[in-house]
Amino acid sequence: MARLGYKNFYVQAGDWGSIIIKFMAMIKPSSVIGAHLNLISVHTSKTMFKTLLGSVFPSTIPLFLKASDYQKVFPFWDKFIFFLEEMGYMHLQATKPDSIGFALNNSPVGLAAYILEKFSTWTDKEYRSSPNGNLTTHYTMDDLLTNVMIYWFTGTITSSMRFYKEYWNSKLVQSLNGNPIEVPVGLAAFPNEIAAVPEDWVKDTFPNCIQYTDMSVGGHFPAFEQPQLLADDFLKFVQKVEEKDDYP
Repeated sequence: MARLGYKNFYVQAGDWGSIIIKFMAMIKPSSVIGAHLNLISVHTSKTMFKTLLGSVFPSTIPLFLKASDYQKVFPFWDKFIFFLEEMGYMHLQATKPDSIGFALNNSPVGLAAYILEKFSTWTDKEYRSSPNGNLTTHYTMDDLLTNVMIYWFTGTITSSMRFYKEYWNSKLVQSLNGNPIEVPVGLAAFPNEIAAVPEDWVKDTFPNCIQYTDMSVGGHFPAFEQPQLLADDFLKFVQKVEEKDDYP
């Protein structure tokens, strides 16, 4: 951004972008005016303890979690099993990216199947039981194939997968993970996102969270599926930041 001539700017992202903009805000907080995320990730000892405590002793859950947020964390084992079922690709890409990468780079049908499955399951978990995955409920086939073709024509599916292995083996990442984000933060919690974090649990990672929105609809790809909802929430966040007295 500095090379493009922008001294100060806002950042917004989901998926890997949410991790990247968190690191941007950690490393260069003087440049990041505010960060808006639609994939909320908080991994602290406190959240882990509360999750384990509630899964073993359900009667303790009301002590640290509002009833309206129960479904974001519990039943823990149901969510854990869903995670195991859905994250096989991540383990593969984080350990053997070239093995699957070269195979997909040689098969357009295989590449399409590998990518498009996520646009079904991660848009709505219930679509897993649909015969056709309900792919065209929220997206056009043209848009979906455009996404696939970006990888096919450039031959970059393998390098995109290597990113996972590079991330998990990075000492820089290990040193940054867990540190708080001090810049103003806005969080958009979509109901069908693959992971959810209650508002009361985000303060350790986002101490300057000035906006947390429980969105009405949407999943993991809101910029694709619900662009207007996401844009409205982001602009609302920007307005709040700029109204603050300490705006740079």
